[in-house]
Amino acid sequence: MTAFALDDPIDRGPALPRPGKLLRGAADSIPPSGLVLLGIFSVQLGAGFAKELFATLPPSAVVFLRIAAGALIMGAVARPRLRGLSWRDWAVGVGFGLTLAVMNLTFYEALARLPMGIAVAIEFLGPLGVAVAASRRRIDLVWVGLAAIGVLLLAPWGESASVSWVGIGFAMVAGACWAAYILLSAAAGRRFPGTSGLSFAMIVSALAILPVGVTTGGADLLQPELLLIGLGVGLLSSVIPYSLELQALRRMPKHVFGILMSLEPAVAALIGVLLLSEILHVQQWAAIICIVAASLGSTRTRNRG
Repeated sequence: MTAFALDDPIDRGPALPRPGKLLRGAADSIPPSGLVLLGIFSVQLGAGFAKELFATLPPSAVVFLRIAAGALIMGAVARPRLRGLSWRDWAVGVGFGLTLAVMNLTFYEALARLPMGIAVAIEFLGPLGVAVAASRRRIDLVWVGLAAIGVLLLAPWGESASVSWVGIGFAMVAGACWAAYILLSAAAGRRFPGTSGLSFAMIVSALAILPVGVTTGGADLLQPELLLIGLGVGLLSSVIPYSLELQALRRMPKHVFGILMSLEPAVAALIGVLLLSEILHVQQWAAIICIVAASLGSTRTRNRG
């Protein structure tokens, strides 16, 4: 073995690029619309894999695995600073985190009772409501009516209905939390630098869901394969899509971003068919199309205003 003195020049070859630089370079090579679509597919794939875990773990335990994994990763990437925070900063951050916990918990409870496409379509009424509430145009009443038609088509009327009212209720609560999440996310962005507000909220969310997740999951949470899948769900559902959306928003108008995000219920239905074999009826597809169209119309109207 050849020994080198500390002062000996060593030819190390060309320097290797850092992983972060490689990822940013790869993201820059993809059109922003492609980044948004990749983020949407990532979220729904994460939801699909999470739903497959329901055969082994209850939804609350799966939510804990997802949020804990996301909090660990986001906390390492964007470590929030606690010094110097005012009580208002704490209030916004804690409220943001609790909203995130309830949103995920109720959505997974809905996902356990409804096909993916239906659960996401109903939950999507939350951001649609925020968009319509911010507008004073009469045309928005059309989009509200179209979304209402979609909900009526999804509702389990009749004795032979296959959709759960309880599942719809959970999805509606998740939608209301999503609306609050949008508002709190903006407030956190004004009070926390960079992505540290989301990191702070995810840590709060993980702590809030910890007692429920550990109680319902028990010793099963210590199985290595389940921990690995939970890490994957956290990456697919939180870290990857948020990173992609952040990159996309830097390179595209917000209204275009909103239009593309309106496709999420349809993508969820497609993932449900392909990954979980959740075959939807014509009426259910029509309902999802109504809600997607209402979201698209609301976004385009808001941009023109």
